[in-house]
Amino acid sequence: METAIAVAEEKARPFPVWHTAAVLGALAALVGLSVVRPHGGEGHRLVHYVVAAAFEWGLTGWILMGCRMRRESVWSLLGEFTASWRTVLRDCGLAIGFLVTANVVLGLLGRWFGATTNGALRNLLPRTAMETAAYLCLTVTAAFCEELIYRGYLQRQFTAWTRSAGIGLVLQGIVFGACHAYQGRGMMLPIAVYGCLFGLLAMWRRSLRPGMIAHLVQDAVGGLALARTLLK
Repeated sequence: METAIAVAEEKARPFPVWHTAAVLGALAALVGLSVVRPHGGEGHRLVHYVVAAAFEWGLTGWILMGCRMRRESVWSLLGEFTASWRTVLRDCGLAIGFLVTANVVLGLLGRWFGATTNGALRNLLPRTAMETAAYLCLTVTAAFCEELIYRGYLQRQFTAWTRSAGIGLVLQGIVFGACHAYQGRGMMLPIAVYGCLFGLLAMWRRSLRPGMIAHLVQDAVGGLALARTLLK
């Protein structure tokens, strides 16, 4: 019993401050770049997709390295991922239900704050078949990496530091919203709330899988639908 308690306490301890500072520093640099180049430039979209994916996998690799240094499994961040078809179908159902609810909230907030699609977001939408394929690969990366970074890692860190699950959830949502500054100031708060809703889903389900599924569907289906609407 004492051994089990010791293992649980070890997993509950936050990663070192310097490790998280590096993650937050990298994210801050991303926000700074989006401020300096608010419209993302007119460079080739394929290059942007590759750079964005490399950035997210780099941060994910840093977090995985932290797990290895602590001799801790990445599953402590991912949560329950059983392969049972029942749980997979349940998580898919949760993801769809979450998307319907969360998008209603996001839409209301976006309308309240007068959020509109800006030039940066428009410029990121795929135009050609090759760009669409690369964009879909990027959505898979974003679904896995961003949920691991924000809901798996940062939410745990902030919760451990503040000793409050609620504060930890809100703080990771704020960071998530700030890192989408390229979509415009009007979208930052709605996206921060969206991040908090993803955090609630992860806390309730004790797993990142429903959030990853929802994130993938949102970015892939939503992004392609937006491209078809705006780029006619």
